[in-house]
Amino acid sequence: MSSMSRRLVHVVVRNGISQVRLLLVRASIHRFEISVSVICCWFILLVFKILWWALTVNILDWKCMYAQVGDLVLLLMPFQLTGYSIKVTDTWQHCFNSYLAKLNVRLVSKCLYSCLERNGSFASAKFFSALATAVCIQKDIIPATNKEIDFDVKFNSCSDVPTLKKLHTLLVVSGKAQTIFIGTKLVNLYALLDDLSSARDIFCQMSSKDAYTWNSMIAAYVRLGRFRDAMSCFEEMIFTGEVPPDWYTFPPVLKACGNLVDGKMLHSWVFKLGFIWDVFIAASLVHMYCRFAAIVIAQDIFKNMPLKDSASWNAIISGLCQNGDSDEALGVIGDMRLNGLRLDPVTVASILPACALAGKSLIGLLLHVYVVKHGLEFDVYVSNALINMYAKFGFLEQAGRVFDEMIVRDIVSWNSIIAAHEQYDSPAFAMGYYQDMQLLGFHPDKLTLVSLASVTAQLGHFRNSRSIHSFIIKRSWLMENLVVGNAAIDMYAKLGVVDYAQRVFDGICTKDAISWNTMITGYTQNGFASDAVDVYSMMTTDLDVVPNQATWVSILPAYSHLGAVRQGMQIHGLAIKTSFLSDVFVGTCLVDMYGKCGRLDDALSLFYEVPRTSSVPWNAIIACHGVHGQGDVTIGLFEEMVQEGVDPDDVTFLSLMSACSHSGLVDKGYHYLHLMEQHGMKPNLRHYGCMVDLFGRAGKLDDAYDLIKNMHVKPDPSVWGALLGACRIHRNIELGKVASQKLFELDSKNVGYYVLLSNMYANEGKWDGVDEVRSQARDKGLKKTPGWSSVEVANKKVEVFYMGNKSHPMCDEIYAELHLLTAKMKSLGYIPDISFVLQDVEDDEKEHILMSHSERLAIAYALITTAPKSTIRIFKNLRVCGDCHTATKLVSKITEREIIVRDSKRFHHFKDGACSCGDYWLSANLFLQAREIKMLD
Repeated sequence: MSSMSRRLVHVVVRNGISQVRLLLVRASIHRFEISVSVICCWFILLVFKILWWALTVNILDWKCMYAQVGDLVLLLMPFQLTGYSIKVTDTWQHCFNSYLAKLNVRLVSKCLYSCLERNGSFASAKFFSALATAVCIQKDIIPATNKEIDFDVKFNSCSDVPTLKKLHTLLVVSGKAQTIFIGTKLVNLYALLDDLSSARDIFCQMSSKDAYTWNSMIAAYVRLGRFRDAMSCFEEMIFTGEVPPDWYTFPPVLKACGNLVDGKMLHSWVFKLGFIWDVFIAASLVHMYCRFAAIVIAQDIFKNMPLKDSASWNAIISGLCQNGDSDEALGVIGDMRLNGLRLDPVTVASILPACALAGKSLIGLLLHVYVVKHGLEFDVYVSNALINMYAKFGFLEQAGRVFDEMIVRDIVSWNSIIAAHEQYDSPAFAMGYYQDMQLLGFHPDKLTLVSLASVTAQLGHFRNSRSIHSFIIKRSWLMENLVVGNAAIDMYAKLGVVDYAQRVFDGICTKDAISWNTMITGYTQNGFASDAVDVYSMMTTDLDVVPNQATWVSILPAYSHLGAVRQGMQIHGLAIKTSFLSDVFVGTCLVDMYGKCGRLDDALSLFYEVPRTSSVPWNAIIACHGVHGQGDVTIGLFEEMVQEGVDPDDVTFLSLMSACSHSGLVDKGYHYLHLMEQHGMKPNLRHYGCMVDLFGRAGKLDDAYDLIKNMHVKPDPSVWGALLGACRIHRNIELGKVASQKLFELDSKNVGYYVLLSNMYANEGKWDGVDEVRSQARDKGLKKTPGWSSVEVANKKVEVFYMGNKSHPMCDEIYAELHLLTAKMKSLGYIPDISFVLQDVEDDEKEHILMSHSERLAIAYALITTAPKSTIRIFKNLRVCGDCHTATKLVSKITEREIIVRDSKRFHHFKDGACSCGDYWLSANLFLQAREIKMLD
């Protein structure tokens, strides 16, 4: 390396780049070639300086600005090489101004000069703010002239945050950002563009604030739903004492109020400052008190207002509607009209839901006339309210007409019409509206998905349910919105895929009572009562969730299905403790639970303690007596219901006909079928199915078949299934083949129909037909539901037994008790009826099969583990067979016990060798009417 090169390197290291250019010029004059090592050293030193500067200056800002400026690198270089803090010297000021002069950015140089003069050094943020302005000028974003800039025009042109930040930079450079007026406008504009963080930063940096500034910040918090921050800002305003609140402070603060205590505190401030009769503040107070259900205080404020405008009237009307006082809200409407005020769109949109809530359909129609007369039908909010009102009344045609006449529709309009058809069992129409909505470019929101999930469940479209679930996951709504997650659980549960429902349930981090209730209901309705009880047990361990009346309405049917009367009694105690026994739904479920658990006296006494103004509790007590075979009592309860002025519904008549079927009251059942028409109701498929069952039990198969052929609706599997069961009972194979053929066409995957037909062949000894039917069932992958019986013992434990069960710890004692009971029964003349064993095996084997039926195992276990002469309650998922029925009568006589057996159709009360059914279903003239459907492997 030459001496000149070594000197150059030495200078670079010692003095930096400031002398590099001079040395390079001298080197070129003396024609010395610069070696490669010198260039490397120069770049190494440059990189070192840049990295050091990056550690102290915001490198991201520098990178962004470096990419935008390009030819302003020379402007950056002096500051990079001298470090973070820059002292005010004429040399640097002259250097900086000279570079900016080439770009015509006098405003930047002036700003930097004043900043340096004031602070002696400046932070990187201020430097880059000014540099950003230079870039804006260079890119023609703002004018680089000496003319005064019209900032009002600039504010109006800001439609996004990046543009607003450029304007903000210009305001900082021009020194106007610290004024109260400009600062407040920036706060408002940032908040309007949803950049609340920037708005808060500007607010905090303002050296002085007036009431307008504080109000703007509070209003910004309220506008973006940050109610707690709004209250904190108000408290800070009071605490600092710079300026007192004015008329515009309290309306947004009252809206942000989160509880009644804070609301009353704000009310006292309003009274103290003399704003109590300001019309806007008074209306806000009315609205606030209505939100917290303090209707009396809200009405008192409203009545004492010296001046009322439309907003005041709307506040009290909407508040009354929200608190369920629809009659009072309609009365306020009359007072408003007497005061000479016209109903505006807000008033109409507020009062229409009150009409639906109060059931005032005529007033709703008159309001619709008023809307059309005054030209309000084109207001989208009024039209949406009309759709919702007609939907609540069930007038779907009128709701559709309002929707079709709307010129402008929003997402609420589509959600309203879809929800209307979803709630009134018109899923096909709801799905059609949803498809039209998509074609017109509307994107579904969370409420759309809630309705769509229910529609999909009603249509039974599992594939669509998966698409909805994927859509929800894609938008992260499952984690963000609990309502959507609960709707997904309910959708899968109604589709019968409870494992998917459980998967969604487990994926919800924070569950509310509705989540738990939906999961419990899903398990109960799909026949998984034990799983429902397990979910309820887990719910009780969640300290953040309190079971409510909906929880008990969900879990009581599960206890009824399991026969867990003691657990049901615990719910009864909780209902009394929490004063929910007066709730008609809780009371009705308790009545149903006691009735289905065999405690008919308790059910009847509780029935007279619950409100009986609707048909719901009456239907429950009528159905309970019906399944217990007390047809005469059921008819008496119906007559009492009519005398008390309660109108029966279709469920009432279904329970009556079912009671007549269990008691053999054919004429009465047929009478009630025609009585429905006198009450303005048409029989549905369930009523016809019950009537076919009634004719079939009485042996009138021809009448049953004629009724099916003359139905005004197409028979479904339940109707043909009732006929097939009657054909099996009365051994009518030809008519049974007709019914089975219809069933295989309508519901080929129901194994019960194959079992019925197979048993018909077995009764006639046609084993070839049995094998053929069983082979068809196996080819379709169908398996019969195994029969089981459960019994609840004294320690509240429920034991479940299956036929031939030998895995129980007390198996030897149970079978020993059965052998002993069989010997005693034979001494009383009992002969096992092996015709109920529908298998081609030896007679001894058939007798052993009869003895090992699940209900007999449960009875033997209860006899061993319960106190003498105590009542035994057995719950069975299938019909009890005729031989077990006979044996149980004898056991009740031998042991002097009352044995209550609930099978899949009815209750049997065995006592002193007799049954409450009177052996109606086993009478000889009915040809072994109700043998249990048992297909043994």
